[in-house]
Amino acid sequence: MSEAAIHSVTAPVARPELLASLDPLLREWLPRQRWFAGKGRPVTGFSLVTANELLPSTGQLGLLHLLVRAHQPLTPAQGAGTRPGDCYQLLIGVREALPPHLAPALIGHVEEGPLAGHTVYEALHDPRPADVLLEALRTQARVGELRFERDRRQEIRGDLIPRLITAEQSNSSLVFGDTFILKLLRRMVPGVNPDLELPLALAREGCPRVPAPTAWMVADLDEETYVLGVLQPYVQGAVDGWELVLSELAKENELAKDGDLGGEGFAEEARALGRATAEVHTALARALPTVTLGHVQMELLVDGMTERLAAAVQAVPTLRPYAAGLRTAFEALADLATEGQTWTAQRIHGDLHLGQCLRAPSGEWSLIDFEGEPSKPLAERRMPQPPLRDIAGMLRSFDYAAHAVPGALGSGDGVGDWADTCRAAYCAGYAEAAGRDPRADPVLLRAYETDKAIYEVLYEARHRPDWLPVPMAAIRRLAASP
Repeated sequence: MSEAAIHSVTAPVARPELLASLDPLLREWLPRQRWFAGKGRPVTGFSLVTANELLPSTGQLGLLHLLVRAHQPLTPAQGAGTRPGDCYQLLIGVREALPPHLAPALIGHVEEGPLAGHTVYEALHDPRPADVLLEALRTQARVGELRFERDRRQEIRGDLIPRLITAEQSNSSLVFGDTFILKLLRRMVPGVNPDLELPLALAREGCPRVPAPTAWMVADLDEETYVLGVLQPYVQGAVDGWELVLSELAKENELAKDGDLGGEGFAEEARALGRATAEVHTALARALPTVTLGHVQMELLVDGMTERLAAAVQAVPTLRPYAAGLRTAFEALADLATEGQTWTAQRIHGDLHLGQCLRAPSGEWSLIDFEGEPSKPLAERRMPQPPLRDIAGMLRSFDYAAHAVPGALGSGDGVGDWADTCRAAYCAGYAEAAGRDPRADPVLLRAYETDKAIYEVLYEARHRPDWLPVPMAAIRRLAASP
């Protein structure tokens, strides 16, 4: 397909008519999507940010690219009044009738407006619309407000068969012929997105631990840029760290029943992952500015941690007996800052856990998904932070993994031994590559791990009560730490 075959919506009057015709269908379909952030609150309406045709809907197959703002009532925690709704990226296929194999992608049948009589569906399930996206990236197309950019040093073939990855939650990804993966962001915010910014910076530094972006798509709206998607090399045969750990634990479950395993089966992988993490942190510190955090900055950091603890205790009464002990982790950090200790902050991953790491068949580890925590404001996600925040997230991930396969580690002591062994190996590997051991700053590490465990308790209490014992075991340990 040539760039000339991609069309832009040219009649402004069609845009509100288009949205009005899709409104009742989207109200039913959008809240059911895994990446929809406003679950539990009704959608009261939509506003159209932009609409473009990537394939004209007058043919047998149309493809609409929409940025749509979904309006919902505020929660009590958000206060009174109104605010702009979340903006979502939608790729909508248009057909007269939907083939049976696309039935799971159905959005609905349009009864009025410019698409009356047509069926609309989630286009990413359909290979032809997926091909359109890859071709637009390959040819650096311009479609209305949309820009498709690429690194010309990397070849993009146009004959790669696409498939949709269905396991993601906050975004959507297409794999093209085991050569590229296109991650499409769903919840849109304007500004520089770290999911593109940081991999580009690491590519400039020649860091091999993060796949370098091959191409990307953005929208230019009202003097703001929205990053819509990033195309990167696909690590064929790779398995993410979480899946690898679960596989290892399943093997241990077959091999031992007494719980005295100690985690040796994954310790070397954990050490290698620690080295990979350190290499990424070191490259980021070279590529982007670092700052020094003194008393004032650390006071703000500690205040935020303390406030989150207080809110969690109110929401989850199970935390109350441990609140005083947990608070000592933050108080100890504040004391060090008052005494004049400083810390270096830099750009970090921001949401590091085993599921954000890929192990290639060669044994090499890569870090992926630099978007940060999607629920946090973009400006906060782009702030320099101590690298120990990432490390604490990974340490908590090992703890979760130890509890993920019931019976795999025998007794409670076996669970703790496995996690402790992996955590120690990860920190040792990090020290080998970075020249400094994360455990050499125990006060900051404990504060970050405590803050993370408190967040986990709140999350599990709200969404997965059966998992609540996992972070609560860490809460008991952290509250009793000196």
